[in-house]
Amino acid sequence: MDKIIIQGGVALSGSVEASGAKNAALPLLAAAILVDGPVIYRRIPHLRDISTMMTLLAWQGADVTYDDQHCLHVDTRKADKSEAPYELVKTMRASSLVLGPLLARFGHAKVSLPGGCAIGARPIDMHLKGLEAMGASIEVEQGDIVATVDGRLHGAHIVFDQVTVTGTENLMMAAVLATGTTILDNAAREPENVNLAESLRALGAKIEGDGHNRIVVEGVDRLDGGEMTTIADRIETATYLAAGLITGGDVTVTNTEPVMLEAFLARIKEAGGLVETGDDFIRCKAQGRLKSVDIHTLPHPGFPTDLQAQFMALMTLAEGTSVIKETIFENRFMHVQELARMGADIRLDGNTALVTGHNKLSAAPVMATDLRASASLVLAGLAAEGETVISRVYHIDRGYERIEEKLSKLGARIERHSASEDWMKGVQQND
Repeated sequence: MDKIIIQGGVALSGSVEASGAKNAALPLLAAAILVDGPVIYRRIPHLRDISTMMTLLAWQGADVTYDDQHCLHVDTRKADKSEAPYELVKTMRASSLVLGPLLARFGHAKVSLPGGCAIGARPIDMHLKGLEAMGASIEVEQGDIVATVDGRLHGAHIVFDQVTVTGTENLMMAAVLATGTTILDNAAREPENVNLAESLRALGAKIEGDGHNRIVVEGVDRLDGGEMTTIADRIETATYLAAGLITGGDVTVTNTEPVMLEAFLARIKEAGGLVETGDDFIRCKAQGRLKSVDIHTLPHPGFPTDLQAQFMALMTLAEGTSVIKETIFENRFMHVQELARMGADIRLDGNTALVTGHNKLSAAPVMATDLRASASLVLAGLAAEGETVISRVYHIDRGYERIEEKLSKLGARIERHSASEDWMKGVQQND
């Protein structure tokens, strides 16, 4: 099992380019199932979850290839399997995203209940209720969702009980090929949802209201082939900016969109960090020790739950006590115990963490428990005195493209060790 080893205490500086967003690329790839023609994808990140989705599409019969310009080509016209089996999707929470497109195209679908990070309940009952309102019959059989529809799905007025990003995406995709008009109320407003809607419109879909609480989809008979481009990864962007701040450095992320991170950047300014933005870059520079700031995670445009762990790492070294309230996932404080191993002073009270900042963190062996928790441990390791060893880093490979390479470019002393390398070193030492 791979490990990341960090020699901390180096102030990071320089610039790094943002990758395409995993959480945008996955629904874009699922949307290929709806398209009657080839789709060219630009800025697809090379990540574990992306590879899983590509493997799934190929298993279903799609042609999936890269060209010499690093563009991904997907053609699902020959796809003939309407399933997403457990063995292919057990590590990926986003597997549910293919349910709506498969049902809309084939009239039936069998999708294994999703896997992924164990950060709390992420029920897909709102997806299923929405599809039932559109005419589907749904059963859950031994861990699989089995959905069928007589003919085509039809339009419906669907009100989400709570904001759901993947639920909005799933039902929006299903509605594209349904008959009539579908209205999605209390819809998610995340930039990734907007990216999907804009991409589907470019292929012939009729969608209005994306980026707002009500999305209206007028069904069409078919979608044509074309191009889709993934937006910048706002979570990756903020993570690298936080890496500069926690080490007392000065980092710029390019090819990104500041408007997607307004809540995060507002808190950084409040904490005393220097923030500069342009059309396609963000710069954050430390100006002495940060001040403690409270955050309360909310759906977009509120503070993202996917940045809660990274912000907590920042607050472990800030002056004062910060209150961090997690309202999206009930089990998203698993990084607290590992940060405490590095000297962080954090007290939990239900869904609230009280973080009292201190002057330093100390290196320690720690274990990643989920994708964003692993990022917080990397940040802490960059700032800590000594050598930090992070195990179970397969979590971080689900959402961060070439993280060691990018951080090294900023001056970090970071490297990856594989289990086979460690074994060989032991053999050589014993020779």
